[in-house]
Amino acid sequence: MSFIFKLMATAAITLAASFSTVAFAKYPDKPIRFVVSFPPGSGTDTNARYTARRLQEKLGVPVTVENRPGGNSFMAVDQVVRAKPDGYTLLFSSNSPVSTNVVMFKDLPYDPVKDLTPLAKLGYGAMGIAVPASSPIQNIEQLVEEAKKRPGELNYGSGSASYQIATELFLKQAGIEANHVPYRGASAAITDLAGKQTDFVFADYGALIPLAQSNSIRVIAATGDKRLKQAPDVPTLQESGYKDYYMVNWVALFGPAGLPEDVQKVLSDAMVEIYSDQESIEFLDRMSWDIFPGDGKALAQFQQSEIKRWSDAAKQANIPQQ
Repeated sequence: MSFIFKLMATAAITLAASFSTVAFAKYPDKPIRFVVSFPPGSGTDTNARYTARRLQEKLGVPVTVENRPGGNSFMAVDQVVRAKPDGYTLLFSSNSPVSTNVVMFKDLPYDPVKDLTPLAKLGYGAMGIAVPASSPIQNIEQLVEEAKKRPGELNYGSGSASYQIATELFLKQAGIEANHVPYRGASAAITDLAGKQTDFVFADYGALIPLAQSNSIRVIAATGDKRLKQAPDVPTLQESGYKDYYMVNWVALFGPAGLPEDVQKVLSDAMVEIYSDQESIEFLDRMSWDIFPGDGKALAQFQQSEIKRWSDAAKQANIPQQ
């Protein structure tokens, strides 16, 4: 009887341990949410929706995108920072919330290094500089010439702190002035550009494509060190005489601080695998972007270097912290 009791007890303990292992090994077992700080139609949103579909296919659970635009990305980041660190609420981020905002704001309501867990860096791409299709400005030289003729009269729209810094850096290097008109995201800024409410914008090329293809706007330059893949006739600012100008945007995935290491590994491995395959290369090619997949450690190092790069750009452009 004693032997049978011991056998039953051992079996019960083994079964309980088995159930416990299963319980902890089941991530993910419910929908995952990507929080995006920009509206639908932005470059970040386009990347997020593509990635959500691919991650859903890989992990077998629904992955949704929640847009929380405005408020300098504060609201979107707050949703993630305050979320339970279980891997089900994640920040699909551009550089603005996690690097540029450090430069722009004295009293940032979150610490993008301490309050977030870096998971994977994904893709990057240059911005395009665009004017209304009806504008007489055909190239960057003519934009500078027009700004010098009408000092302080031209208006530019920007959908994030990154776009503002990129624009102000160019203005500084060109020795011209223009008025900043802030927007909740790139798509709104581009729409108003097409309606001739502003004179030019800096924005991710992926966000410019629809209105460029409909001949509502004209892209006159690119901000990277090579021409846009989908607009090979458009010169870079470096080619146009601004040899030190290089500003690109990027996307990456973050979770709340305190995310368990096993959950981090599941997400990081999945994202790096997704952004290393041919489908992702072709997807980013259509937006004139490139992949640069890396795990959480690589993202953490990259984030620190980007905070410095954007800080140096803001100082060069004489942009004060708000």
